[in-house]
Amino acid sequence: MYAIIKVGGKQTKVEEGKYIKTEKLEGEKGDKVEITEILAINKDGEMTVGKPFVEGAKIIGKIIEQGRESKVTVFKYKPKIDYRRKTGHRQSYTKVLVEEIQIPSE
Repeated sequence: MYAIIKVGGKQTKVEEGKYIKTEKLEGEKGDKVEITEILAINKDGEMTVGKPFVEGAKIIGKIIEQGRESKVTVFKYKPKIDYRRKTGHRQSYTKVLVEEIQIPSE
């Protein structure tokens, strides 16, 4: 069984017992997190698609790690006019262990 969720403006495929790396979520290491924006659920080959979300479905997970990615260097340059700008960016992330996919009873 797997589900397609929307978190951090991106769509991600999740399965029970797997880890996902998402945009930063509120909470500390070890906290439970609940994601309710489920776009689709596939259970035993039967697909349930939401309009836009599946009613009553949710993902229960546990925050494993809060961290920051490695630095990305942004360098802007225009020749002949002495224009150079160098900046960097480190994106924050949250690593989540998907413990349970709850589907609505029909």
